[in-house]
Amino acid sequence: MTNTSAEAFAPATMANLGVGFDVLGLAFHEPGDVVRAELTDEPGVTIADIEGDGGQLTRDPEKNTAGIAAASTLKRLGVNQGVRLTIRKNLPLASGLGSSSASAVAAAVAVNALFGDTLSMKELLDPSLDGEAAVSGRHADNVAPCLFGGITLVTGVDANEIKMLPIPPSLHLALITPNVAVQTAVARAVLPQSIPLKTMVLQTAYMARLIDAIYRGDLSEMARAMEGDQVIEPARAHLMPLLYEMRQIAKSNGAFGLVISGAGPTLCAICNDEKIAQRVAQAMQAGYDAAGIESATRCTGISTSGAHVLRVN
Repeated sequence: MTNTSAEAFAPATMANLGVGFDVLGLAFHEPGDVVRAELTDEPGVTIADIEGDGGQLTRDPEKNTAGIAAASTLKRLGVNQGVRLTIRKNLPLASGLGSSSASAVAAAVAVNALFGDTLSMKELLDPSLDGEAAVSGRHADNVAPCLFGGITLVTGVDANEIKMLPIPPSLHLALITPNVAVQTAVARAVLPQSIPLKTMVLQTAYMARLIDAIYRGDLSEMARAMEGDQVIEPARAHLMPLLYEMRQIAKSNGAFGLVISGAGPTLCAICNDEKIAQRVAQAMQAGYDAAGIESATRCTGISTSGAHVLRVN
């Protein structure tokens, strides 16, 4: 069955969860990107419009993550018809919220829906990764949770190498994004190429503590383990304005801990109550306001569904 148009949503994500660099990720309930795919007679992919990007993203479908993912999906479907995409960016660029992944995943899901959901969600992993690879490299720490939802352990780029972890039922998250762009390439360039054996052992221990805490639903221990990063945060801290001050503010207002979301500069506070998350977000924003730094806050939870079709016509 072929439809004339389809629209899909893909959520924001947080890679790493502090200590799990490139192997852990989670999907936020909101915000997220929306991609509309319309059937065209001409083969290939065109991008009709991009909303909400301030004119920063390329309309070239061979360079845009959504365009690349859409073309890859068409190839896997084996169809000769083309699609025209309209991308609605609800995620800030270079924010540490998986913006490029969300566009790629939403495009793959929308194009698949256009042609009757022929491919499974697992089969959409590869085309989504094709889109992400153009910007951030071929790794699934953002793509996997964006596509499948929840908290994911990513040990490779095949669907069978992605494991779903349990979601602690009382987990609430307070996000704050200072108005400072941190490009993924820049954030990766500052990372050390080698680390001492002692550091590796300690990092591994914190990672194990985090997985254990997630399975037990222990948010306090989960936050402590997330903050135990010995490698990535120390290298990137200078890119995040007032990181340590925000951590102290978050904890003083009831959060269990705070970590960098992905490559940053978004910061994510771990809370066990919605009202506490709101209080933490307001306090962090007041802290940035006092420093003369604009910021945006959001309180959210974990998306259990991940990317999904909004409508088809």
